[in-house]
Amino acid sequence: MTIIETYLANAAAQRAAAEKTTLPNRREMHERSAVTWETMARAAADTQGLAAVNLAAKTGAGA
Repeated sequence: MTIIETYLANAAAQRAAAEKTTLPNRREMHERSAVTWETMARAAADTQGLAAVNLAAKTGAGA
């Protein structure tokens, strides 16, 4: 499981927890946590993409 998959799984778990609770404050807490995990997953994916671009630029510049 990649770090991105782990983050998305954590977000899904938080959303599931939000659906199960009857307390509004707790539901909001879980929703905020899910958004945070999804943001972290997007950031990790962006970083991965930038790393690939940088690597391609380095190998292309050396050729």
